[in-house]
This record gives sequence, C-alpha cells and structure tokens, in this order.
Amino acid sequence: MRLHRLGITAFGPFGGAHEIDFDALSAAGLFLLHGPTGAGKTSVLDAVCYALYGSLPGERATGAQGTGLRSDHAAPHARAEVVLDLTVAGRRLEVTRQPAWERPKKRAAGTTVDKAQTWLREYDPATGTWRDLSRSHQETGEEITQLLGMSKEQFCQVVLLPQGDFARFLRADAEARGRLLGRLFDTRRFAAVEQHLAELRRAAADRVQEGDRVLLAALQRMRQVAGEATGVPVPEAEPGEPGLAAEVLGWAATARSTLRERRTVARLALTAAEQEQAAARRALDEARELHRLQQRAGQLRARRERLAATADAHEERLTRLARARKAAAVQGALDLRNAAEQAHARARRAEEVARAALPAEHAAPATRLAALARTAVEELGALASARRAERRHAELTGELARVDREEQADETLLAETADWLERWDTARVALQREETEARDAAAHADRLAALLGPARERLAAARRRDTLAADADRARAAALTAREEAAAAQRHWLELKETRLAHIAAELADRLTDGEPCEVCGATVHPRPATRAAGHVDQRAEDAAHAAYRRSDAGRAEAERALGVVREELAAATAAATTAEVAGLAAEARQLAEEYERARAAAEGLHAVRHRLDAAGREHERRLAERHAAERRAAARATLRDSLVREQGVLEEELAQARGGAAGVAERARQLEERAALLTEAAEASRAAEESAGRLKEADAHLADAAYRAGFDTPEQAAAAVLDDAGHRELQHAVDARRLEEAEVRSALAEAATAEAAALPPADPDAATDRVRRADLRLRAAAATDEAAARDTAALDTLSRQATAEARRLGPLRAQYERVARLAQLAAGTSTENERRMRLESYVLAARLEQVAAAATVRLHRMSGGRYTLVHTADRSGRGRSGLGLRVVDAWTGRERDTATLSGGETFFASLALALGLADVVTDEAGGVRLDTLFIDEGFGSLDDQTLDDVLDVLDTLRERDRSVGIVSHVADLRRRVHTQLEVVKGRDGSRLRVHGTGG
Repeated sequence: MRLHRLGITAFGPFGGAHEIDFDALSAAGLFLLHGPTGAGKTSVLDAVCYALYGSLPGERATGAQGTGLRSDHAAPHARAEVVLDLTVAGRRLEVTRQPAWERPKKRAAGTTVDKAQTWLREYDPATGTWRDLSRSHQETGEEITQLLGMSKEQFCQVVLLPQGDFARFLRADAEARGRLLGRLFDTRRFAAVEQHLAELRRAAADRVQEGDRVLLAALQRMRQVAGEATGVPVPEAEPGEPGLAAEVLGWAATARSTLRERRTVARLALTAAEQEQAAARRALDEARELHRLQQRAGQLRARRERLAATADAHEERLTRLARARKAAAVQGALDLRNAAEQAHARARRAEEVARAALPAEHAAPATRLAALARTAVEELGALASARRAERRHAELTGELARVDREEQADETLLAETADWLERWDTARVALQREETEARDAAAHADRLAALLGPARERLAAARRRDTLAADADRARAAALTAREEAAAAQRHWLELKETRLAHIAAELADRLTDGEPCEVCGATVHPRPATRAAGHVDQRAEDAAHAAYRRSDAGRAEAERALGVVREELAAATAAATTAEVAGLAAEARQLAEEYERARAAAEGLHAVRHRLDAAGREHERRLAERHAAERRAAARATLRDSLVREQGVLEEELAQARGGAAGVAERARQLEERAALLTEAAEASRAAEESAGRLKEADAHLADAAYRAGFDTPEQAAAAVLDDAGHRELQHAVDARRLEEAEVRSALAEAATAEAAALPPADPDAATDRVRRADLRLRAAAATDEAAARDTAALDTLSRQATAEARRLGPLRAQYERVARLAQLAAGTSTENERRMRLESYVLAARLEQVAAAATVRLHRMSGGRYTLVHTADRSGRGRSGLGLRVVDAWTGRERDTATLSGGETFFASLALALGLADVVTDEAGGVRLDTLFIDEGFGSLDDQTLDDVLDVLDTLRERDRSVGIVSHVADLRRRVHTQLEVVKGRDGSRLRVHGTGG
C-alpha cells in the first residue's frame, strides 16, 4: 500500500482545504510530521484512517464520529471532506468520504442533517481517466478491507504505529498481551474451538448421565417388580460412575432367575387347585340331580291326589260341552232374531228423534210429512232471484267502500306529495354539493395515484439496490476466491513445469537406445544416462496441472463476469433509487398510499351521490305525475258514486218483499231448507220403523222352529246352552289339559330313576355347594399367584431387555464422552498430557509472539548497538496463562531480565522494534500485502543522540524495501536530522499545513 495524495477540508482542526502530496514527501524515504502540541499532527493520521475505514482509530472512534468530525473553524456552509489517493494490490484508488453534518437550511431558519457520503473511484491507466466503483459505505469498506487484507485495528497497529500502545504491550502481563494479539491475529476461531469442545464435552456428559439415569430408573422399576425376593442388594451407584451398567445388568439376571423359580411353584399349586375344584363340582352336580329327582317324585304324588279330588268337576264340564254341541244348530236362528230386534229398536229411536223436531206435525202419518216437504222445496226455488239481488246489493256496498278508500288514499297521497315538493329544492342543492366534493376527491386521488406509482418504483429499486449490494459483496468475494484459486493453480502448474524442465534429461534418457543417436547431442554411446530423481514430474502430471489451471482460470473469468453483471444491475438500481435510504422511500410511499386511500375513499361516494341525485329527479317527476293522476281519479269517482247509490236503492225495495219476516233472503232460504230437510227425515224414519217391526216377527217364528228340531223345549233353553267361540275353546282346553296331566303323572311315576331316587335318603346340595365354593376360593388364589408371578416375570424380562438395550446404546456414548473430554481438557490446558497447561488459543498466540520477537530482535539488536535481544518465553504468568512471556537478553551481562527493567529510551526503541516486527508478521499474515507507507507516532524525545542516530539508521533501512516512513514528533532535534518535513501550524482560525525540503 502506497499513499499518493490526501485532501482534507473542514476536518478536525483544519478549517480550510489542504492537500498533502505523499509522493513528494516519500521521495526521500523518511519525512517528519511535526508541529506544536494540539496543532493536529495526529489528525492527519486520523484522516487517513477515516478515509479507509470510515471511522477514527482507537478511543477516538467513539468520541468524534458523525457531525463531530467537522472542524469548528470551518465556514458555515463548508462541508467536511477527506479524499485519499492510494495504490493497493496493484490498483490505484481514490476514496472520498464526507461525514454527516448539521447544515443551515437553504430556504428557512434552523438547521438540517445531511447524511454521510462515500465515493470510491479507480484509475484506468489505459484511458487515463477515473471510473466510479461505488457510492455505498458498506461496499467501499469491504473493498478496502479486502484489498488491504487487514481490519482497522490491524492497520492502526502496523501502519500508524502507536508507540504508547507498544510500550504498554512490552511491559504488560500475558493476559494483556493475549488481548492485543488476539485482536491483531484474530484467534477467535481457536477460542471457538475450545468453547466448542467444552460444549461437546458437556453435551456428551449430559447424554451419558441421562443414559445412566435411564438405567437407574429401569433398575428401580425392576426392583419394584421383583420386590425383595432376589436377596441381592441393589446397586447404589450414581449417574456417571463407571461400571454402573454391569452392576444393573448383573442384578437383573439374578432377579430373573428368582422370579422364574417362583413361577414354577405357583404353577404346581394352580394345577392341584384345579383338580380339587373339578372333583367338588362333580359331587355338586350329582347331589343336585338326586335332589331334583326326589323333589319331582313328591310333586307327582301331590298332582295325582289333586286330580282324584277334581273328578266331579271334570264330569260336569263334559256334560256342558255335549249340550253346547246340540245348541250349535240353533245358533243361526238366534243371531238372525237378535239382529232383527236391534234393527227395530234403532228405527224406533230414529223416528222418535225426527218427529220431536216437528212439534206441529208430531202425530202426522208418513204420507202427510212427505207432502209438506215437497211444498217447502217449491217455495225455496222461488227465492233464487232474490238471492242474486242480495249479492248485487252487497257488491254495490263494497264498491262504495272501495271508492271511499281510494278517495282517502288519494287525499293522503296529495298531502305527502305537497310536503315532499316543498323540500325538493333544498335536497337537490345538498346532493349537488356532495357531488362536487366527491368529484374533487376523485381528481385528487388521480393525482396521488400518478405520484404513488413512481414512489413505489423508487422504493422497489432501493430494496433491489440493497439486495444487489449484498449480492455484489458475495460476488466480489467469489471473484477474489476464484482469482486466488486461479493464481494458486497457475503457480502449481509453473512449479511442476519448472521441475520437469529441471529433470528433463531423465525423461530424454528414457528414450535412449544403444547404437541410436541422442536427440540432443547426436552421440550413439550413452555411458551415463540420467535417471529419474525422487519427485520426478512427467508430461502427464504437467498436463493435468495445466488443465486444472485452465479450469480455475475459466472459473475466475466466470466469477468476474458475474461480478460485472451484479455491478451493472447495482448501478442501474442505484440510478433508479438515487441515494435515498429504503426507510425514507418507504415512509414517502406509505404517506402517499395513505393519502391516496383517504382520497379514494372520499371519491368512492361519487357514484352513490350521482345515483341519489338521479333518483331524486326521477322521484320529483313521479310525484308530479301522481298528483295529476289523483286529481283525475277524484273527478271520475264523483260520477261513479252517484250511479252506485241509485242502483242500490232499487235493489233494497226488491229485497224487502222477498225477505218477508226474516232478516234477509239468505236467512229465509235457510229456514225453508231446514224445514224441508226435517220433514223429509221424519217421513223416511216412520217408514223404516214399520218395515223393521215386520222383520222382527218373522225372526221370532224361525227361532221357535229351530229350537224344537234341536231337542229344546223352548227357544230360551237353546239360547242358554249356546257357547261362544271363546267359551267353547276354554271348556275344551280344560278337558284336554285334564286328560294330558293324568297321562303325564302315570308315565313319570313309572320311570326307574324317579322311583330309585324316591327310595334313597334325602340329598344335601348345600353342603356340596359349600365345598365347591371353598375349592373356587383356593383356585382363584392359586391363579392370582400364578398370574402375578407370570406378570412379574414378563415385566422383568421386558425391563431387562430395555436396560440391556440402553446399556448397549450407552457404550458408544461413554466412549465418545471419554474422547471428547480428553480433547477438551487438552485444549483448555487442564489435562495432565498438556505439560505447560497452555490453552489452544494461547498456544497459537505464543507461536505468533515468537515470530514477532524474532522479527523485532533484528532491529532491536541494531538500535541497541548489539546489546539487547527480545526472546519469547513459555513460562506461566498472569492468571495462570503460559506461552505469552517476553524477556530481554542483555549481551553485556549475559542474563535475561524482565522488560519492565528497561529505561525510558530503551523502552522506546525496544517497543519500536517490537512494533516494526509486529507489522512484518501481521503483513505476512494478511497475505503479504506491501506496506510502502508507515507512520511512527511520538516517543523519540526519550533517546540520546547516539541512540537516536541508531534508530534513524534502522528506519532508514526501510527504504531499501522502497518504503517511506513518516515520523510524527515535536522533538526539535529531528528537524535537523530529517530534512523532508510536513509542518502543522496552529492558529486561531484553525491549523494549516506547510511542506519543507521536497524541492517543490
């Protein structure tokens, strides 16, 4: 990295615009940056750091950011700006940064804040012009960090060498050294490895203990199942103890053997109980059968005695059944006579009821009643014309009522119409005003819609711009990786090619043939042909490496093409979105959308207002038409009313003659209809009574004849002997049941088993039942014992299998835990195998510190006149850390001593040597980026003349590497020794810069 030019405007103590030409200052290799205290020497270095990283170094980063970077001496409208022109990684770049500042408003009183701005440009030597790369803070920072290969903290340590920090570093304890080295070399990944191993150890321990707890839980369940029958003490081990699985599985095997023996004993007891129960049940069945037969014999003897006692009743039933069979011949005549008698009784009752309804004609014969009915029917027919007149009279009354209702409705309509027409003008004006307001809102909504679309497009472009910025970062990283891979593949190919060419003689010797001329020298004798050496590279290996290089180079080209595409898309998105932030554009779009929604909501009522206005106009026309129609209907109704009243008067005279004494024609007709119906019904009932009396006499004669032929003296005797179907079936059923029962008793008493049972002593089924009950109790107890033993045995087998499976699963986990625990202890420095008790991160930092000490010793040895050497020590110090110690070897005494024993001047040049050595190591660590410009800040005032000369000689040697070194100091003696100077002049209106000794 080489600085060419630095422009400072309104930055820090510099109120105006200043430019530093580092090319002119670096021509001498060593230049001095000096000025009085507080003039702004360090601000020059701050400007370099701010241009590269966008923030100030160290503790100043939190105290002067944002608007605080602008100079208090600057003009009101001058904006702070830093422009840095530098070459890094073969590319010449220009970085421009403007911090945020609070400027006066242009058109009003007060101030407003402008956001920070960043520009990154690259010089194109082919065209001699600058081209823009980015205007993004993040993208510019990532590009600079990637090209430099170091963070801001590393840059401030290796380019802007802060002597105070390295003096503290020289005398610090191991813990403080570890913090600084950790920031510079970024050993967080090794600390992360330690933490990851510790987490793996804890996780593995948790899994092992969880498995042990599962085993112990299984042991407790097995203990509950087995009870105390095993006689073996239960293991009392804790989770995590070795050998727990073996103890649990051994106890389970003993418990299983004991439970199987218990199951065998229970099975034998169950078999004996089953045999005893079977014998008891057989004895109970035999006692119950004997008891049943003895009870049956007693019941049969009792039934035989009861049948003998009811023999007379049985004979009476047989006699009655014989008389009922003879009376069956008279049954038809009896049924006919009963039917005739019932019909005559019904006819007489109907005649009495019909004549009771005619008091005047109660005793008239049937013929007279029929004649009176015909007369009433003839009179009813004469009332048909009067009925039509009555219906017409009712219709006229309805029409007059309808006319009255229509007249009343029209009067109401005319009143409502008059009231509505009075309000018409006011309602029309209000609706027209609403229409105007809605039309204005619609126009405003159209204007907002025209603004909302572009605002949303800018917001989408800004979001795409931010997304593409991240894509560009990834594409840039991929392109850098592809370039590195292609360069590595090219180096590998060239190395193989160089190696092959170096040993090409052996490859040519393989093709030599005795007597044939050599391809190189033409000789036909080959006394000492070359042989293949170890690591020989042949054509195939070279071709493979070359092919790998071509593939890597093609990948690099593709990655760079993808990066170019992303950059073009990013530039387009940036142009569309301008430099506005997404949040501001989103707020603007959201505000426009809200205003548009409000205007659109107001405009949505336009159609409804127009619809109401049109409807109101139509309603106005309808009301006017209805008023005219109502007036026409009123004139027509007056003529109709007069006609209806005249016709109604004529009909009333006709109806008065037809009604007679009745209330109306209908009432008169109803009276005639009722009279005709009563007379007709009475005549028919009288004729039916006369006919039923004749049929009853005929039935009496037929019944007397049938009783005599059947053998009965009178019809009454025959009727008494008749049985209905239910009585006959009941009597016959009783006779048949008596006969069947007599046969059953005789047959049952004749059976041999019944007779033998009756001859034996009485049976005792209760005693046999009690014996079975006792046998059942013993069987259930034995079965329960056997079932419990089987259940316990099965449960213990299942739990044992689960415990065995868990022990097998736990074996690899325990082995894994032991491996992880050993690695974690080794990395954490707590293992006995780690002899120095060094953590992994400390080990890596110790290696880096050893490199730093070796690089620093080269310069320290020269600065101290060969007296001092810095050495790294691995002794433990500072909170138990080891491996981060620094000691000084004094060649004059030949002894090591602590760095804190150095004097002030010795501490300065020792820390300077340490800083330069650290810069070399960090530079190598960052990928070998050349650092052509360095700055050393203060500390030279503590040196004597000789030591100062030695130090300057050492710094002067840096020019051998084409480096330029800027010394930042206010020591007066340096102004004589270093002729090229950049002076910072302090004044009331701000600091200024002056250059001396550049020849310009």
